[in-house]
Order: sequence, then C-alpha cells, then structure tokens
Amino acid sequence: MRLSRSVLIAAMATTTLASGPVFAANVHVDASCEIDSAFDLTLNERSLILTREDGVPKAIVMRQGRLFVDDRWVELSRDDARRIAEFEKGARAAMPEAQYIGREAADIAFTALGEVAAVLGNHPDRTRGRIDQMRKDLDKRLSNVVTPTHFSGKVLGDGIADALGENVPILVGELVGGAVTAALSGDAERLKRLDSLDAKIEAAVQPRADALGRRADKLCRQMVELDAIDNALSYRYDGRPLELLRVQIKDNKSSGADKH
Repeated sequence: MRLSRSVLIAAMATTTLASGPVFAANVHVDASCEIDSAFDLTLNERSLILTREDGVPKAIVMRQGRLFVDDRWVELSRDDARRIAEFEKGARAAMPEAQYIGREAADIAFTALGEVAAVLGNHPDRTRGRIDQMRKDLDKRLSNVVTPTHFSGKVLGDGIADALGENVPILVGELVGGAVTAALSGDAERLKRLDSLDAKIEAAVQPRADALGRRADKLCRQMVELDAIDNALSYRYDGRPLELLRVQIKDNKSSGADKH
C-alpha cells in the first residue's frame, strides 16, 4: 500500500541519507518487493478504511466481511465476504510490522549519523545530543501511530519524513562543515579517522540493516498474500476490479500475486 511502500522506502533511504551525502558508506536495507497502491490505509477498532483523492472509488470500508464502496454497502458473494474478512485480518497483522520497519530504519540512520558525528563534527557532543533528541522525538511521534486497533499510514510516513526532514539537513550541514574544516586545516588525526569511517559505519549498522531486510521480506510475503486476496475478488466496481494494491517481486520472478 502507499503506506507500506513509504515505510519500505524509508527503510532503504534513511540510512542512505544519513551516510551517503558525506561518505557513501556501503550500508543497505532492502526488501524483495515493491508495494504500491492508489489508496491510503487507516485502521480503527471496527474497520479497515481505504481512501484516495484521485480515481474511483474514492472510499472503501471493510468490516468483518462486509464491504462499503463510496456511498453504500455492496452485496457480496459468500466467497468474496470471506476474502474481505481475510484481507482485513491480514492488514491488521501486517501493520505493526510496517511500523517496526519504519522506526528501526530511522534508528539505524541515527546510529550511522552518530558514527559520522563522532569523527567529523566540529562540536561532536552537541551533534550527538541533537541526534539523541531526534531519536527520542521520532520515537515519541511514532509510538502511538500503530496499536492493535489503530493505524494510519499517512501519519506514519509523515512522522518519519517530518522528523528527518526537519533535522537531517542541519546535521548534514554540520558534518560537511567538519569535513571542510578538517581538509582546510590539515587536521591529520581527523583525516586519518575519515579513512576508516566507512568500515566503522558498516560495522555499526550493517548487522541491524541485514536483520531489518529480513523483516522487510517477511512484510513483503504478507503483502503478497493480501495482493492475492485482492486479485481473487470477483466483485467489480463499474466493471473493473478494485485494484487495492500491487506487489512486484524485485527479482522479476512471476507470482500469482504480482500485477503488471
């Protein structure tokens, strides 16, 4: 879904953002699929809600095997009612994993930034303090986004983007300034530490990044299952399938759940 795609993108991009502009450290978080949807997803105690600004239908509600489309509850076959219930159940199970991936990806980025700050920052203690505060602010912002009964993909994606967008450019500026200072001043000790910084960052975060990649693969499998349910629905809106989400396996191996 759009939310899941944004979370997976965060898992891949925030680490790159943290290390890439300064040193391009070889740290990767990846997943085996790409997930996309025209809809934003929200969960509450009673329903799964899918909405979008462009295209039709604009609003879909799933509630215990029932389906509401735009302005009315629609009549479903027995098999489709079962599929709708399974889709809602699967989405509820997948969303906490999506939250974990987003939060862990951001934390990995902060860890990488901390390693850079220790070497490059003109004021490393101040920079570390800013990174720690960023970490706490993001964790606080996201801690209530996903519960067993509530999820908002937009809030999760916006929370990660806002927390990083507000602070990372400042941090990168400080760290680049430190690199320039080291180069211009001929600070041999700092320049020596730069030589091993890529390896230090990779050692600090790559095991976590690898573990996160495995979690992202698990989420991919969950989303493939949801995509298969979506594909199997016989219900049509104005003669067309709902197209709730699209999952593409990155290795290009075909899957019954893939859509092209």
